[in-house]
Amino acid sequence: MVSKPAQMADEVLRPWLAAWRVIPDGDAFSTKFGSHLAPVLADGAPAMLKVAGSEEERRGGALMDWYAGEGAARVLAREGEAILLERAMGRRSLAGMAGAGDDDGASRILCETISRLHAPRAASPPDTLVPLPAWFVALGPAAAAHGGVFAGSLAAADRLLADPREPVVLHGDVHHDNVLDGGARGWLAIDPKGLIGERGFDYANLFRCPTAEIALAPGRMRRQVGVVAAAAGLEPRRLLTWIHAYAGLGAAWSLQSGHDPAPGLAIADLAAAELGG
Repeated sequence: MVSKPAQMADEVLRPWLAAWRVIPDGDAFSTKFGSHLAPVLADGAPAMLKVAGSEEERRGGALMDWYAGEGAARVLAREGEAILLERAMGRRSLAGMAGAGDDDGASRILCETISRLHAPRAASPPDTLVPLPAWFVALGPAAAAHGGVFAGSLAAADRLLADPREPVVLHGDVHHDNVLDGGARGWLAIDPKGLIGERGFDYANLFRCPTAEIALAPGRMRRQVGVVAAAAGLEPRRLLTWIHAYAGLGAAWSLQSGHDPAPGLAIADLAAAELGG
């Protein structure tokens, strides 16, 4: 029996299968953001069909188009809420690499990918990009309600946002499962949020990933700050401040969605400790 979510995904995707003349190559599925996806074949090549279920997801599609396949999966077609992407078919996994003991190597690959995403393009960026101050709005209510680590993260965010440096178009959600093995094409990013602001922000999420167990391992924060700062050309203390701010924001989002904020708060605490505060 086909589940109701799978049936809904099939119904949403069906018109695009016909419009773009692609062939299903696996089961359709839905995400927690309400988007619907299916692996397909486009002219015989593996691709992924996605119909966005939110404005955030549509904004990400526009940014994928702007990336033009440099550091990201290629857009084969896009119209309205629908997008057809090349499908990364390599077998390597950055989360698997980190879990198998090569955390440093995975981080360097992520830094290289971010650098490619941040490179200038000839085309103007999408006009839907969200500025970082708007992205951090959830921290205010969390700090007012709970104080503590949330208040420290808000203070860190306020300092950074009041003195922005090196503004670029930001992916907004770089992590080990959003950068895939594209084989001969290299490592390819997917699922951007579509933000704009200081480039250091895009490295902060690496310190919450790939799992809380790895992120919170003794000594991991200090070692990875050195690895990432060197690979990305970032000042270590400013990177730590971004980690402090962003981990608190992630914890605030967890509170909003009914999930456990403890891992995010613990990472924010670690960053604050490294900063000496």
